[in-house]
Amino acid sequence: MAENNRVSTVLARRLGGELLRMRDAAGLTQPHAAQVLSATAAKIAKMERGWVPFRDPDIVALCKLYDETDEAVVNGLLQLAKLDRERRKARGWWRNIPEMGGLAEYIAMEDAASRIRTWQLSLVPGLLQTADYARALAVSDEFWENPDDIERVVAVRMKRQQRLRGHAPLHVHAVIWEGALRQEIGGPSVMRGQLEHLLELAEMPNVHVQVLPFRAGGHPCIVGPFSLVSFAEAGAVDVVHMDVIGTTVWVESAHESATYARYFDRTARLSLAPHDSADLIASISKGFQA
Repeated sequence: MAENNRVSTVLARRLGGELLRMRDAAGLTQPHAAQVLSATAAKIAKMERGWVPFRDPDIVALCKLYDETDEAVVNGLLQLAKLDRERRKARGWWRNIPEMGGLAEYIAMEDAASRIRTWQLSLVPGLLQTADYARALAVSDEFWENPDDIERVVAVRMKRQQRLRGHAPLHVHAVIWEGALRQEIGGPSVMRGQLEHLLELAEMPNVHVQVLPFRAGGHPCIVGPFSLVSFAEAGAVDVVHMDVIGTTVWVESAHESATYARYFDRTARLSLAPHDSADLIASISKGFQA
């Protein structure tokens, strides 16, 4: 089996979790599922944990065994499996950059996505950062000490932004807390350049920027930042990505991702409209004097 098939991927874990839920609801065991596929219970366990890619005939056979007759549900699982297989086979530019570590999986998801909704408390979203801002963040992180490594990290951040342009550009809806725009990263000139860049990007038809002002008070997303990754395929489900200290967290259940989507929408409604957000960003930018 190829090396890129010996990993548990976000999409496969989501698919495996759905099949596990259906099996439990049907009152069946892993050996029951294995018998239908002429496989072992160990293989079913690997499938349900997302360690192996799914074949379409296996999905259809399991859905039939679990008495899942809703065509939309079955087709959604098939689309999810197709997307996972494509991600496993992809030889994206990000795979050969050791510095990316766990971020490589997120970049792969971002590359396949049609839309990103991101809520940020303390930083400008990565897809909207300037090179100087990204460099200042890397320098402040004790993990990056070698200047060459820092420059590679910055180059990766800039390359990711190519998804905002060209054929089928990525749609980004960013909601940013006002504090993130006032937090001085890299000095006044870096911040002024970053905020001016943010205003330029916000004029693109596929980039939607809102600011949650201080005066908004409490809000549903006050606990921490996250990103919702959405795909164009019919029936494909959203996944949630969060960076916490020392690790990356993926929220992979349909119920939980729907909860995050509701929280994001409620926070967006509390935020300034795009035009008013642009006015506030411009005002903050003028306050950064070199």
